[in-house]
Amino acid sequence: MRALVVYESCFGNTRAVAEAVGDGLGEHARVELVEVGEAAEEIADGVDLLVVGAPTHAFGMSRPATRRDAEQRAQRAGAHLLSRERGVREWVAALRLPKGTDVAAFDTKIWRPRLPGSAAKALGRRLSAAGGQLAAPPLSFYVDDALGPLLDGELARAHDWGARLAGRLAAH
Repeated sequence: MRALVVYESCFGNTRAVAEAVGDGLGEHARVELVEVGEAAEEIADGVDLLVVGAPTHAFGMSRPATRRDAEQRAQRAGAHLLSRERGVREWVAALRLPKGTDVAAFDTKIWRPRLPGSAAKALGRRLSAAGGQLAAPPLSFYVDDALGPLLDGELARAHDWGARLAGRLAAH
């Protein structure tokens, strides 16, 4: 089985989750991990599972304005912004996906009870509209604040989710 993990990450938290998901997938699949700015817009026929992750910005997927805000926040904090130009919103809009490809979506978001919004849910809908078949419900992984860090246990949870995704697909 071959899996492709595409991620958008501003402060490194979503990238860390993508890496953990990829490690979990790697128990049953060959995995390629790609930052969205480097991701091809056409998914090859040999990809059995496409996993896409992004940070939640302003209750959904990032937009150019929210990425500019994140860049300013990173500069104030002395951090380096990872995904600068194209986000998953733009990438998925241009995506050419073989119909029926298994897909999964995740996001990172600030842990606050009852805080609305999820980039993962929007991603799941858009990946389905592009012809993908959801292999699992969209899932959120939590950070303490916009810059992070990830909450304790989130990387282990991401690894386990990746392993479960791969296991389900391998069983088919």
